[in-house]
Amino acid sequence: MEAGLPDRLKRTGDAPEVGIVHLGPGAFFRAFNAIYTDEVRGDAPWGICAVSLKSPTARDQLMPQGGAYTAVELGPEGEVRRVIGSIARVLVAPEDPAAVVDAMADPAVRVVSLTITEKGYCHNPSTGALDPAHPDIVHDLENLGAPRSAVGFICAALDRRRTKGEAPFTVLSCDNLPSNGVLAKGVVLDFARRVSPELADWIAAEVPFPATMVDRITPATTEADVSRLAEAEGYEDPAMVVHEPFRQWVIEDRFASGRPDWDKAGAQFVESVEAHELMKLRCLNGTHSTLAYLGYLAGHETISDSVADPVFAALCERLWAEEILPTVPQPEGEDLPAYAAALLERYRNPAIRHRTWQIAMDGSQKLPQRLLGTIRDTLQDGRVPTGLCLAVAGWMRYVGGVDEKGATIDVRDPLADRLKAASDGAETPEEKVAALLAVRDVFDEGLAGNAAFRDAVTAAYVSLAGKGARASVADYLDGK
Repeated sequence: MEAGLPDRLKRTGDAPEVGIVHLGPGAFFRAFNAIYTDEVRGDAPWGICAVSLKSPTARDQLMPQGGAYTAVELGPEGEVRRVIGSIARVLVAPEDPAAVVDAMADPAVRVVSLTITEKGYCHNPSTGALDPAHPDIVHDLENLGAPRSAVGFICAALDRRRTKGEAPFTVLSCDNLPSNGVLAKGVVLDFARRVSPELADWIAAEVPFPATMVDRITPATTEADVSRLAEAEGYEDPAMVVHEPFRQWVIEDRFASGRPDWDKAGAQFVESVEAHELMKLRCLNGTHSTLAYLGYLAGHETISDSVADPVFAALCERLWAEEILPTVPQPEGEDLPAYAAALLERYRNPAIRHRTWQIAMDGSQKLPQRLLGTIRDTLQDGRVPTGLCLAVAGWMRYVGGVDEKGATIDVRDPLADRLKAASDGAETPEEKVAALLAVRDVFDEGLAGNAAFRDAVTAAYVSLAGKGARASVADYLDGK
C-alpha cells in the first residue's frame, strides 16, 4: 500500500456458504438484493456467487476484499454506512464459462437471480420474444458448454441438472421491467426448444420464474464517494455503493426448492405483482416524467429542487389524488395514499441528485407506459385528466429543443430528430400539437383522435408557450 493511502476493506470471518447465483453484480444488485440477503441469511446457506457476464470490474473490486463492501444510505439527515457480507465469490463469465455453469449446476444453489438490464435478455423489445439472430444467442446455440448470454448459462445449467436427475433452481428476474418473470421464462423456453424439446418440456414443468417489482434509487458511485468513505471509516472500498433509504421488493411466492426469508427484511411475497408494477409505473414513473419535463422547463435541475417548489409538490399531490390513483387497482398489502405520500418524501431527499434532464431522456419510449395509459383509462371513465395532459404538453415543449429562456435543450431520444422536425415544421401551438400527436410511435390513433384529449393538450401547450411552466402548473392547481 502506498504511503498515505488507507488500507483496503477486508472481510472479517468466513465467507457464507453459497445458495444463490446472481447474474449481473452491478450497483443496483449490491444496493438491493445483496443487502436484503445479508440481513436475513444468518447461518443459513444463502451466500451469493456473483457472476459478471462481461467485465471483470466487479470481481476486481470485490474479491481483494473477500466479497465484502460498504453500502452507504444517503438520507436527508446524513449518511448511514454498513458493511455487507453476503457475496461469497465473484466469477467473470468470459474468463471461464465452464466454472459459471458448474456453479449454477451445483445442487446447493436453489435460486439464480438476475439484474442484467433489458438488453441482457437478448430479446426483441417490441414482441418480448427471443432474438435468435442475436450474436450471443447464435454463439450459445452452437456452444452450449461455453455460453455467453444469461439465457445460455441458465439453459446449460438446467440441462445438466435435468440429465443428472437433480432438482432445478428458481429463476428470479429482478430487472426493472414489467412482467419480468414472464419475459425470463419466454426467452429461456424459446432457447431451450432450439436445444432440446425434452429440456424445454422439463423447464416448463419444473422451473418457476416468479415476477418481481424492485424499487430503490441507486446513483452511480463517484470518486468523491469513495474518498469520503475512506476519510470517514479509514479504509478504501472501490466496491462501495450509495443508495436512498427507501426500498421495496415485491415477489411472487413461487420457488422450486426454498428461498431466503427476505420477508423478514421487508420484502413482500404475493400471488401476483401486476398491480404493484402498475402502481409504481403510474405513481412513481408518471410523476417523475411530469416533473422532468415541467420542472426542467421551469428551471429546476433535480427532482428534489422541483418539489422544493411548493407549486410542483402540490402538482404531484393533485395528480396522485385526482388523476392517477383512481386508475390503479388495489395492490395486495398496499395503502395507495400512503405510497404516494412516501414518494413525495423520497423526491424531497436532497442527498439524491436525480436530474430532471436525465429522467427526461427517451421520453418517446417512456410516455406510453408512464402517462398515456393513465390518460386513456381516465378518458374511458368520462373524465379529462388535465394535469397529465399538461405533462404531455410539457414533453412536447421539451422535444421542441428550446427552453423558456431561448436556450437549446439537449434532447436525448431515439426519435429526437423526428420530433424536432415535427415541431419546427408547424407554426402555431395548435399545429405543433397536431404534428406531434401524429407520431404513431408515441400516440395511437384512438388517443390522438380523441377530441377531449387533443383539446386539453392544446390548451396546455398554449399556456406553456405563453405563460411558462410554473405559471401553467399554478393555473392547473387553481382550476383555471
